[in-house]
Amino acid sequence: MNDTSAQPASAPDAASENLPELAICARGLDKIYSGDNGAAVHALKAIDLDVPRGGIFGLLGPNGAGKSTFINILAGLVIKTGGTAKVWDIDIDRHARAARAAIGVVPQELNLDAFFTPRELLELQAGLYGVPPRERRTTEILERVGLTDRAEAFSRNLSGGMRRRLLVAKALVHNPPVLVLDEPTAGVDIELRQSLWAFVRELNANGTTVVLTTHYLEEAEELCDRIAIINHGQVIACEDTRALVGRLDNKELRLTVAEDIAALPGALSDFHVDLPGDNRLVFRYRTSETEVGAILGAVAAAGLTVTDLTTEEPDLEDVFLELTRAQP
Repeated sequence: MNDTSAQPASAPDAASENLPELAICARGLDKIYSGDNGAAVHALKAIDLDVPRGGIFGLLGPNGAGKSTFINILAGLVIKTGGTAKVWDIDIDRHARAARAAIGVVPQELNLDAFFTPRELLELQAGLYGVPPRERRTTEILERVGLTDRAEAFSRNLSGGMRRRLLVAKALVHNPPVLVLDEPTAGVDIELRQSLWAFVRELNANGTTVVLTTHYLEEAEELCDRIAIINHGQVIACEDTRALVGRLDNKELRLTVAEDIAALPGALSDFHVDLPGDNRLVFRYRTSETEVGAILGAVAAAGLTVTDLTTEEPDLEDVFLELTRAQP
């Protein structure tokens, strides 16, 4: 039976004690939808996933991988088929109300009532979460998301970027310790994107655990401490960002030399080298097997003078494509 008397959780601070180690914990979480013509769609396949408290966690995957289903189960919008899940150490079945109060979700869709102002929408949202009037932070939140001067305008008159910020504001009215951002920068301009990430970093620095889904993988690589990749309803990777990117043991070293090169010098025959022309050499090697110093030493031994040098390493996009393409 659901515990409807549980009180909403609140965002942690530096003085908080007895905080859970995990912001989100899923064990054997499973979801099967009824598809067309009676065919079942297995959206989540008994996944295990832990989101540590206090970080920025990336949840990545192709379209239809199961990310939104996972988020919607946590938020109480979708009923799971099997398994267990906890938000802030609160079971989503046993204490449904408290679990929902511990999480704020910023959806990808701009689902706002056109005839409400930002202030009215935040007040309504706070009321739905049972936040007493004296404890509401409507003015503060509007200021933090840059909507103070538009607080009394109808939401239908706001720009797309303003509406996106208003969705973030709505998710914060009950001061949740866990904030989920589902494609928050889809279709927004660079200035708003930078402003949003600055705000997210500020929230995280103040103790809020952030879960981010995005198709902009460079954002995830820059922002996230840890990343999970979901594909076909399964978690195929979950590691610290640096370790995940380091999975691909490949690197390119591009050299420009002063001398004309018609053929590969014998001193470089032990390396995998391409000669694209214009006095350039491209070395492809494994960092676990070859050091840059060994390559440069061989180039010097070949009598070549380096005039320019650049390197290219795998990034999160390379790892993402490698992992998702490898899974049938």
